[in-house]
Amino acid sequence: MNKQQLKSTGIIFEVREFCLHDGPGMRTTVFFKGCPMRCAWCHNPEGLSANIQLLVNQSICQHCGACREVCQNPQQCVVCGTCVTVCPQGCRRLCGRSISAEDLAAELRKNEPFFKKYDGGITFSGGEPLAQIDFLEALAGLLHPIHLTLETSGYASSDVYQRAVQSVDFVFQDLKHPDPVQHRRYTGVELEPVLANLNWLKASGRPFTVRIPIIPGVNDTPETLDRFAELLEGRSGLTRVELLPYHQTAGAKYALLGLKYEPPFDPARPLAINLVPFEERGIPCRIN
Repeated sequence: MNKQQLKSTGIIFEVREFCLHDGPGMRTTVFFKGCPMRCAWCHNPEGLSANIQLLVNQSICQHCGACREVCQNPQQCVVCGTCVTVCPQGCRRLCGRSISAEDLAAELRKNEPFFKKYDGGITFSGGEPLAQIDFLEALAGLLHPIHLTLETSGYASSDVYQRAVQSVDFVFQDLKHPDPVQHRRYTGVELEPVLANLNWLKASGRPFTVRIPIIPGVNDTPETLDRFAELLEGRSGLTRVELLPYHQTAGAKYALLGLKYEPPFDPARPLAINLVPFEERGIPCRIN
């Protein structure tokens, strides 16, 4: 495989059809594997690792031993997939597949008449699509003129971010916390690159929507929401802000990866969502 072919190969973990909330119209959403952030409330933990992983539903495992009999490396799973094929309970599955941009584009283009009929398109989500920028660019180039949307945390170098945004028609820009210290505490990464890319996005005039996950006791205070609104005021291509209330199903997938979900906040604490800071600045805002 030559260098160019390597660049146009990526790893995805889901292609979800008939999506209504990932951009205009009816859409197909492609979930990219790999994310540099470690948000304490992440509801797609299977998208964090850039590698193909084995998911095991221990709640239905009957410990028959079939998987152990065929395992080539019991000390460290190399994700060969053999144990998946022999499990009689179906409690094991692989998460992620390697695919070329050309093959994925051909797969997605089968729904092009559907996209045209329902004014839809394709959305790139994750994980973090910017973590596979070469694959993203190659895929987008093969899909135009289908309407393309990008959902991103914005945590990337300015070059990578701008390349990604310029490859699509619309952007969902996520924001986690406006305070640098709290942002690092709850996401594991610095805020500055996100804000720099947000400022470029605003200045570019490109259409975008900001999505803010509202987490109890983390970013739902009046002061925090006011700071979010302050960051977003001023002329730009911002269409609206969507506030996404935390839901307690966020931790459901962790056990499949052999992980514990132990968020450093109280998931049961009532949310305090206030739209006033956005309304006062003339920023359309709604709770999703």
